[in-house]
Amino acid sequence: MKKILLAGLAILLIIEEWLWDGLNALGHRFIKWLRLESFEFWLSQRTPNQALIAFSIPLMIVTPLNIIAISLLARGMILQGLLMEVFVKLLATLLVARVFALTKPQLLSFSLLRSVYQFISQWLKWAHDKVVDAPIYRWAKQFKLEIKEKIRAWYG
Repeated sequence: MKKILLAGLAILLIIEEWLWDGLNALGHRFIKWLRLESFEFWLSQRTPNQALIAFSIPLMIVTPLNIIAISLLARGMILQGLLMEVFVKLLATLLVARVFALTKPQLLSFSLLRSVYQFISQWLKWAHDKVVDAPIYRWAKQFKLEIKEKIRAWYG
């Protein structure tokens, strides 16, 4: 049973790492495409209170979309609801991760956010330490490196 739980945990961590890295790269490309580098710089220079407001904006954007997804599920439109929920989760991760990365020092000046961040970081480290030697985790890490190399080769 322990091996099954560790394999499940490894899979969750792999998905989290892949999504975080992929969405971070996508966000960076999106910002360049929209030429919003100066806005990112401006955002990174905000006060803690302004950073907190900026951090809450992505949550306000995705919350109505989550409600729509739940509404679709409640009306029996399972596929549409699930697809909407996946889209919303990816969008939320992209937006929240980008804003957090830009305003992290300001946000961590709030003791509650700092405590939550430390708790999550400690849990992720604990989980990573538990699964780093799992065969599926090692395979996925190697597979990820191979994909990154192929993408770099395509984009030169």
